[in-house]
Amino acid sequence: MKSMVLSHCQSIIKFSVVCGMMIGFLSQYRLEAAEKTSAPKSNKVMLGTAELTSGIPGKGPLTEKEIKDWLGDPANHEVLEITLPLGLNAGAAQIVGLKENPLTRAKVELGRQLYFDTRLSSDNTISCASCHHPEEGFGRHTQFGIGIKDLEGGRNSPVSYNRILSGPQFWDGRAATLEEQAVGPIANPIEMGHTHEAVVKSIKEIPGYRLQFHKIFNDGVNIDNIGKAIAAFERTLVSGPSPFDYHEQLRPFLKLDKEDLEDFEAEYTAALKLAEAHPMSESAKRGRDLFFSEKVNCSACHLGPNLADEKYHNLGIGMSAKEPDLGRYEVTRKEEDKGAFKTPTIRNVEFSAPYMHDGSLETLEEVVEHYNKGGDPNPYLSDKIKKLNLTEQDKKDLVAFMKACSGPFTKVEPGRLPQ
Repeated sequence: MKSMVLSHCQSIIKFSVVCGMMIGFLSQYRLEAAEKTSAPKSNKVMLGTAELTSGIPGKGPLTEKEIKDWLGDPANHEVLEITLPLGLNAGAAQIVGLKENPLTRAKVELGRQLYFDTRLSSDNTISCASCHHPEEGFGRHTQFGIGIKDLEGGRNSPVSYNRILSGPQFWDGRAATLEEQAVGPIANPIEMGHTHEAVVKSIKEIPGYRLQFHKIFNDGVNIDNIGKAIAAFERTLVSGPSPFDYHEQLRPFLKLDKEDLEDFEAEYTAALKLAEAHPMSESAKRGRDLFFSEKVNCSACHLGPNLADEKYHNLGIGMSAKEPDLGRYEVTRKEEDKGAFKTPTIRNVEFSAPYMHDGSLETLEEVVEHYNKGGDPNPYLSDKIKKLNLTEQDKKDLVAFMKACSGPFTKVEPGRLPQ
């Protein structure tokens, strides 16, 4: 009797493993199929394809006729049911903001236009993309954000992808939502240097925008709706499946014995082919084991589908300055939050140098070395930061693993704006 129960339990475990694998297979299949076909529009959409972010079809500046034709298609106003690509799909329960701000194609497209439009700034020189550009990892390769008149901020530009799994925004979490974050820089004197009142007036004067706002939102152009549109677009920006994700999809099969593996030969073969087509190096595999090990424990903060805990930690960065940036403390006024900043994602991190909230570390090698030495001592240093005593090979392996967490970005049309 005992052996029968044990056998039954093993069957359940194996079934659960394979179900998880098949969800990954189906998600990736839909992602690849959506990119290769031009089927009629469905309200079920896999994020990561160019379907939502390629702009209204055509070339050159958007005409009023193109916009009217676009708005006249009922499919562009249907609320979308979205799924996430392999890797991120395990975080479906963590999706933030869709209930309050449902996605439609028309709203996402309006947000795309606003994201790249420099007319949101007071001197028509700065857009959201100026600090969060697709070609620079949806961040910027400058130490600090640079706004109007080349004014420089005091923090590195955080990335704008995978925000669909993120609640409070900015390095210090001062914006409660992505909508609130989207309009913050508009009124910041060293970013876009506008006022909310002035930018609403400016947008209202552009016929193409006016048409879209009045069709998409009941109350037309206002600062809240500008924030909703930009946030809707940003929630579609995701990192695609990485070699790490394909490797993780294969790993459960590698734990099965030969006899059990024969029961799932087709599924195993499919997972193996994907992993071989998107390989992790041996160095990256060693780095993966280190990353999740009790000794190194990077996953104390970099965990979950987005490899980020959405919390705030003091790593010692910048705390030796005469007047250090106190980060989260400025929001909460809690002593323990002094010098604490939000954990960034490891996904696609290789594309968004320099690193840390102040952009003080130029390479991933420098980042690993900072953790290896135990951060910079200060009274508020996180208790998760310890000296690691890594070997040179360990350091290389950790960097290799972080690079293996990179997948394709959502393809975005940066032009096609209303005149």
